[in-house]
Amino acid sequence: MLRDKQVILQELLVLRCKRGERQAFDELVRQWEGRLLYYVRRLVATEGDAWDVMQETWLRVCKGIRSLDSPDRLATWLYQVSRCAALTHWRGHYRAHARLEEGEKLEEIAAEETKPFEDAERVHRALGCVSLAHREVLTLFFLEDLSQEQMAEVLGIPLGTVKSRLSYAKRTLRSVLQQEEGCL
Repeated sequence: MLRDKQVILQELLVLRCKRGERQAFDELVRQWEGRLLYYVRRLVATEGDAWDVMQETWLRVCKGIRSLDSPDRLATWLYQVSRCAALTHWRGHYRAHARLEEGEKLEEIAAEETKPFEDAERVHRALGCVSLAHREVLTLFFLEDLSQEQMAEVLGIPLGTVKSRLSYAKRTLRSVLQQEEGCL
């Protein structure tokens, strides 16, 4: 059975990273930073937060690449690492908000966190209006082109949950887009 050249090159890159080759790690970052940043940007509130999460992601990848047993799982593993870094970021974010003064209203905080991004396309604005769990599955499925099985692994949830969450997320996104059309 012939294997795809890209798959072989990716596996070799992982093996070189595991050996501690600096150039290999730099190449890994170049190949994956755009895709991971795009994914992370859908999980956090601001561009600055996304870059902070990416920095944490690459630190975790650097420290943990040796634990990657199967180089063909690189994509899934990178998304898992970036997701964990984003969740850690959110936990810190919520801890900070828990210390807010009593006079600040929760509605204002929620509105601030779900504001659409001015320069984003219509779909990206709509993605900002759906819940984090739905945004995550939509991004992984449509924008990152992961299979439902890979999504289940990245998210750490059963395949059935991925399927139902994806179905509900599609309906929710469609509804948001239709509402936006009505406002135009």
